[in-house]
Amino acid sequence: MKKTMVVFFGFLLLFACQRDLSEFDYLLEPKISMKAAQKILVVEVKGDPNVAGKTGFGELFKTFFTIKKDYKDLKMSAPRARWLLSADVAMDEWIGLYALPLNVAIEQMPVSDKISPNARIEEWYGGEVAEILHIGAYEDETSTIEKLLAFIDEQGYDITSYHEEEYLRGPRMLLKGNPKNYRTIIRYEVSKRQAAEI
Repeated sequence: MKKTMVVFFGFLLLFACQRDLSEFDYLLEPKISMKAAQKILVVEVKGDPNVAGKTGFGELFKTFFTIKKDYKDLKMSAPRARWLLSADVAMDEWIGLYALPLNVAIEQMPVSDKISPNARIEEWYGGEVAEILHIGAYEDETSTIEKLLAFIDEQGYDITSYHEEEYLRGPRMLLKGNPKNYRTIIRYEVSKRQAAEI
């Protein structure tokens, strides 16, 4: 394993373990709120997230720390991911967007052979989002997702983006941790449904 990856995952483990996650307890019940537009570093990788996720996040983190050499004020946030295909498509066909928010103004990628060819900068959000906090293993997310989807519909909203997850606490390269303690925000961009014309 490359030294850079070992250092990164050690840092991320420290970041996740020391952070007080009680600030997200308000999302134990689904909420709709405003989320400002934000620049996001994205690496696109196709494949089953259980396999391709390691590649996607590996390329993402390597690119992030390469950029950080030029932007010293760039800060690490919890990673996230979106999938561009629905759950009824075979997982090996899923297209994952593995992502980290950028807290500094970066208009284009630096030139470096350490930048993933699958990396780009996008703008996410800029409106209302529906969110809920899932506590536990990823394979147990279904009921949490269903609760959020029901809430979105009951509140009169439509989903306008793909399924997104923000990983506040989860497994690391060297330590799996206890899946019962994983913390994942499940999120969709939404817009208020237009009343049907009579």
